[in-house]
Amino acid sequence: MNSRMTAMVRVAVCVCAAAALSTVGLAQSAPAKLTIDTQGAGKPVSPTLYGLMTEEINHSYDGGLYAQLLSNHTFRSNWEGVESWGLVRHGDAKAEAKMDKSTGPSDALPTSLKLTVTSASKGDDAGVSNMGYWGIPVHARTIYKGSFYAKTDGVGPVTARLISDDTGAVLAETTIAVDGDAWKEYDYTLKVGAATASAKNHLELMVAKPGSLWLQLATLFPPTYNDRPNGLRVDLMEKMAAMHPHFVRLPGGNYLEGDEMKDWYNFKETIGPLVDRPGHQAPWSYWSTDGLGLLEFLEWTEDLHVEPVLAVYAGYALKHDYAKPGKDLEPYVQAALDEVEYATGDVSTKWGAERAKDGHPAPFPLHYIEIGNEDWFDKSGSYDARFAQFAVALRKKYPQYKLIATTPVKEKQGAEPDVIDDHYYKSPAEMFDLVHQYDDAPRTGPKVFVGEWATRSGSPTPNMGDALGDAAWMTSLERNSDLIVMASYAPLLVNVNPGAMQWPTDLIGYDAEKSYGSPSYYAQVMFGAAIGSSSPHTEMEGAHERFFYSVTKDEKNLYVKLVNASNKPEPLAVELKGLGAGAHVAKTTSLHAASFEATNSITEPETIHPVSGTARFTGTKLERTLAPFTIEVVEVPLR
Repeated sequence: MNSRMTAMVRVAVCVCAAAALSTVGLAQSAPAKLTIDTQGAGKPVSPTLYGLMTEEINHSYDGGLYAQLLSNHTFRSNWEGVESWGLVRHGDAKAEAKMDKSTGPSDALPTSLKLTVTSASKGDDAGVSNMGYWGIPVHARTIYKGSFYAKTDGVGPVTARLISDDTGAVLAETTIAVDGDAWKEYDYTLKVGAATASAKNHLELMVAKPGSLWLQLATLFPPTYNDRPNGLRVDLMEKMAAMHPHFVRLPGGNYLEGDEMKDWYNFKETIGPLVDRPGHQAPWSYWSTDGLGLLEFLEWTEDLHVEPVLAVYAGYALKHDYAKPGKDLEPYVQAALDEVEYATGDVSTKWGAERAKDGHPAPFPLHYIEIGNEDWFDKSGSYDARFAQFAVALRKKYPQYKLIATTPVKEKQGAEPDVIDDHYYKSPAEMFDLVHQYDDAPRTGPKVFVGEWATRSGSPTPNMGDALGDAAWMTSLERNSDLIVMASYAPLLVNVNPGAMQWPTDLIGYDAEKSYGSPSYYAQVMFGAAIGSSSPHTEMEGAHERFFYSVTKDEKNLYVKLVNASNKPEPLAVELKGLGAGAHVAKTTSLHAASFEATNSITEPETIHPVSGTARFTGTKLERTLAPFTIEVVEVPLR
């Protein structure tokens, strides 16, 4: 990985940047010539080329996309106590809070936090507080919905308060009537009035009478995307929607497998009421609550109007344990069949009925099933046989779906994969050198899914050099999308607070309150918004070595993607064969920086962002000059 680089840059429209160049600089080279056959049929472009890939890493779900605001909301304990929960004693109140392993609201959550209050009164109350995931975001005139499971021996009502860390002001407050020695769920609402937007806030749950209170599964939600209960964070969903994706690969890469086999993604423990979800150890060091479970994943694709690419566990764990093909693998094969049925079965099926019971009677669309994740790490040589066992069973019950293998299958045993999943993590220089990877690849055999890829040098999110590497790579994806049916950048999300990140470089950054797009994110937005259904014949002459392009078209428009990763300007003459002789107005979108190191951040989120413009020309010749370190999309109307 390259060393970390930071710098500042102003954004300029490409045509303006070109105009500012000296005539001496422009004279250094003759214009490159790009010839495009605008009328030819060309090669097909996959209609599902660009999509999304996520997993529970960098607090992408808990503390990220999953909108639930309370950290450790299922009260897990360690040797230090109950992480994220603190004891609060106002005035002369006397109380203690400890884990009680003898009682909980369900088999999945068999323990609880016990608050024992020996002295308390109005004004001198006691309880517990939660700071959220590096803060709880509060916005003016916003309604927050909370809940918790509780039982009591008579301690009385519970008061919930949102409180400013800086001023101590109570921003919202309500009282919940809690009584009885049986576990029950209690809901409440907090209405914030006038307030300054900030993440420096915490929640308190307080009582003003002596006694004992047991708590479990405490949640707090802001407004969610499409107002879904147990839903997803609005700003992150909006940023994904702006990428114009066609699929979501779920539930993720290593997250599917776990470090040990007991930690595999068992979908059956992620569905149904939250109180019946035990959570599990995720491979990136922290606990996954599974509040964002399989149904929420599928509803996420529904809200984005895309399809899931469903990955099923294939019997291999990251620390190299695996289930031997045959009898040992059978339970996992059955789990995969059940998972597909949960996603796609009608209500007459066992797992389709479970999905309907969970609130979604309609099946979800599905075309691709991936068997495992990165099984080239499995040195046992068992993947060929494991893939075959899954493939035979899946094709017998679901012959309509395409199957994705995570590494080439040599011993096919009657189970040829439809698609192979390739992954690439490269520096900018390495990505520039990779752009011809598929140009001469055979078009027979399985198609290709580039399920994880990224240009990596910035941290926590990509810099402009990474964006140039990504854009160069995407021109290759488009040029070869008769072979490459899907591609998804990874990782997609990162919480930028100290201690939240396990892996740089990540596409979208955020803290508790706000989010931002990296230069690479904007490159994805630009490419995803302008892609046609075919790739016409083109010829390029005289371009610099680090100048990249792709061209696609549909019935209405021609989309020309141009990437100048050089420190020199690139004059370009585009010959549009077959275009009408009259006047034309093309739309341009440009992303520019002064250096590879320039970037965006949580405090300066739009230092680099796309700028729109127009290019007017007559006849078939369009002239452009791309400034150094520029990505540009030119949209030419064909009629």
